[in-house]
Amino acid sequence: MTGPFAGLVTGNVLVAGAGVTGRSVAAALVEMGAEVTVTDGNAERLAELADTGATLVPGLTEPPAGTSLVVTSPGWRPSSPLLASAVAAGIDVIGEVELAWLMSQRLPQPPTWLVVTGTNGKTTTVGMLAEILRADGRNAIACGNVGLTVIDAIRAGHDVLAVELSSFQLHWQRSLRAHAAVVLNLAEDHLDWHGSMEEYAKAKGRAYTGAGVVIRNVADEWSGRLAAEHDGVQVGFGLGVPRPGEVGLVEDLLVDRAFVDDPSEQAEELAELADLTALGSHNVANALAAAALARSFGVSPEAVRAGLRAFRPGAHRAVPLGEVNGVSYVNDSKATNPHAAAGSLLSFESVVWIAGGLLKGAAVDPLVEAVAGRLRGVVLIGADAEVFAASLARHAPDVPVRRLTPGDHEPMIAAVSAAGAMARPGDVVLLAPAAASMDMFRDYAHRGDAFAGAVAQARDGVTPEGSAAGSDGATGGR
Repeated sequence: MTGPFAGLVTGNVLVAGAGVTGRSVAAALVEMGAEVTVTDGNAERLAELADTGATLVPGLTEPPAGTSLVVTSPGWRPSSPLLASAVAAGIDVIGEVELAWLMSQRLPQPPTWLVVTGTNGKTTTVGMLAEILRADGRNAIACGNVGLTVIDAIRAGHDVLAVELSSFQLHWQRSLRAHAAVVLNLAEDHLDWHGSMEEYAKAKGRAYTGAGVVIRNVADEWSGRLAAEHDGVQVGFGLGVPRPGEVGLVEDLLVDRAFVDDPSEQAEELAELADLTALGSHNVANALAAAALARSFGVSPEAVRAGLRAFRPGAHRAVPLGEVNGVSYVNDSKATNPHAAAGSLLSFESVVWIAGGLLKGAAVDPLVEAVAGRLRGVVLIGADAEVFAASLARHAPDVPVRRLTPGDHEPMIAAVSAAGAMARPGDVVLLAPAAASMDMFRDYAHRGDAFAGAVAQARDGVTPEGSAAGSDGATGGR
């Protein structure tokens, strides 16, 4: 084997998982000269890796004899029999990002890592960051938990990586030392995977380990607490007027008082709110975080403005779908936890909220209490609808609530019909479920597509017979 990565990993290596990450890991390890075995419980998915040169073995629950390293895909829990067995046997277990970091350090000129994590806003922030970097003429790419693996970004030869990392990826991380990193925010999420909020936060905090610039959200307690544990240059971002060492807002301007020659006396205008293409104050915060990361790397103010103008929000992230009878419809299916939903709900004055799904242990009371005054009505779907209904009864007892039953013919069509009946001209019907989608849909994208399709039918005046039937009526009223 030749090339910069040859011999980096040798011996018998087991790859856990045959998805996108598993394919990238297996291909890279084979090129390094390792003897690679891949396992996955899904035999069809495993078969798709036949062209990688790895040995494919379905359903392993313990590493084969002679295994010296396990590289796991991020979705595998540490408690899974295979990974637990490896740890018990003293076999090193790492994730794809750890392997990617080790690969990057083999290059004559290693790429710069700018790392983004947090409960919400990660994908939007790395998307903004990548656009800003490209506007500055950098060979940059968004990668990590956004579809393109970090390994593939490194092998493609990019100079700057805007890296989104999930808590699952960071759990296995040891060596990463980013140029700059941010924990955007932290709220209850994935507690079923990590076991507690403390373990979840611990995983997120690994993004800051060894970072040269530690960027924190001045309005988020967890972000500040985790940042304070690390020694990098401390920079804050927030929606208020920035103090020295911060980026923030001065009226309608995004302003830098951190990456200037004299932060105590100087400020640099980066952009205007009108330059942003994503809705909501939470996306203003994301833009400030992206700007801070880019400025830490020496990017010009002009490039920040140009990049923010060029950015387009991803699908199912607060996407306007137009109006029906004077009512606006917005698809934020990506709001898969209460913290994410809060950002959308607080962006509108009068909302009919479509909510529900799988809460995965997250508390919904703080969200409902915060947004109660903005709610025209609520339509509840999904497995944890009763949790939402109970919270609404406590904190918004005068708000009309419709709960759809499992017998509804097309649940999202029924939800849009019920929401449209509650709304008045000028209102927003907002799909921001505050919960995961897998109880009713393949994923949040499937849920968002169903919502967009239902809105399109409503716009065209198509109301299938029985579309609103089966809802159990209002549990509140005003």
